[in-house]
Amino acid sequence: MRILIASDKVKHSLDSDEVAWHLTTGLLAERPDLTVDSISIADGGEGTVAAAISAGFTAHVVTVSGPTGVPVRATMAVRGHEAIIETAAASGLTSLPGGIPDALGATSLGTGQLIREALNHGCTVICIGAGGSACTDGGAGLLEGLGATFLDARGQSLAPGGGALADLAAVDLSGLDPRLRKVKFVLASDVDNPLLGKQGAAAIFGPQKGAAPSEVDLLDRALTRLVDVLEEEIGSRAAAAAKQAGAGAAGGIGYAAIAVLAARVEPGIEVIGRMINLDARIRGAALVITGEGSLDDQSMGGKAPIGVSQAAARAGVSVVAVCGRTTLPDWTLRAAGFIRTFALADIEPDLARCMSNAGALLETIGMTVAAEMLPLDPPEDRRNENLKPNSSSICRPTSGLTA
Repeated sequence: MRILIASDKVKHSLDSDEVAWHLTTGLLAERPDLTVDSISIADGGEGTVAAAISAGFTAHVVTVSGPTGVPVRATMAVRGHEAIIETAAASGLTSLPGGIPDALGATSLGTGQLIREALNHGCTVICIGAGGSACTDGGAGLLEGLGATFLDARGQSLAPGGGALADLAAVDLSGLDPRLRKVKFVLASDVDNPLLGKQGAAAIFGPQKGAAPSEVDLLDRALTRLVDVLEEEIGSRAAAAAKQAGAGAAGGIGYAAIAVLAARVEPGIEVIGRMINLDARIRGAALVITGEGSLDDQSMGGKAPIGVSQAAARAGVSVVAVCGRTTLPDWTLRAAGFIRTFALADIEPDLARCMSNAGALLETIGMTVAAEMLPLDPPEDRRNENLKPNSSSICRPTSGLTA
């Protein structure tokens, strides 16, 4: 009997491979007769490059400018003429020196430098995994890394970061790398926010990057200025792109990708699913186990576990969800396709202990799945009829771990 584990990371605790390892340990401790298969998945944020590498891409480590200008080493994945990069790797919150946020000054310059490195490898299809960024600069830094210039009223180059865009007077795209004309860009995103307004990059994600309420307002005005000035350079598509779903991803990096690089926006889990051949891997499994750090309202917008659940439904395979915590009611979890949901915080409510002991908790869950949900000898044509939901085991909402 084959079990497939296709889980995202538990943020700040375990990466996707570690989650799979601990679940496998628990499953085999209870049922050594099982065959356990695992694949790394992601939804465009951290872990996207790792998923690509697990699917056969080659890792390339590049030194680029971090979100505050301090050099960081970022990994991208290349296979043939295709490259996968992460905004989180070059311009991410985890790259902030000392973890100290810089809501107004953080830049996406390093992401642009990663794209240029992909061009140096001859790549003509570049997927940008949009998530986990430390900046809210509308992708201005990304474009600067590709040769664009951003000037104030005196003709001087702007300081980095979203806050400086309030003083933007002109954008010059004439210096953009000419190789970009031959590249097809895909923006892999798990959010559908526009660039501006109450649902925009600054309002929704700015506070996560350290922005105070007054700074959120400043950043939104600065991004509005970016759109207005860019419209003078490229025309009406600048304003149209700002309203497109996904433009607010990664602090507005999505906007620059859409408006200037003509990127096609796709749900990150769909991009990764095709890359790792998820549908084929699911077929024939007796059960799929998926999850992430937090199963919550944002998950329902198309994050990794929902994408896996949908793929499993197409194959007629039952799905179990494992998470750090869930804030979703039972009926929502069941409607999402999960026949049973396990939360680490349901076993260990103390957040610090839950995070530090996540591996052991996952092993306990693996043992429970093997003992309670897998028939000993299911008829081949009824294997999923034997996997029955048990509403009493659906984990109750708790607070704690995040996706």
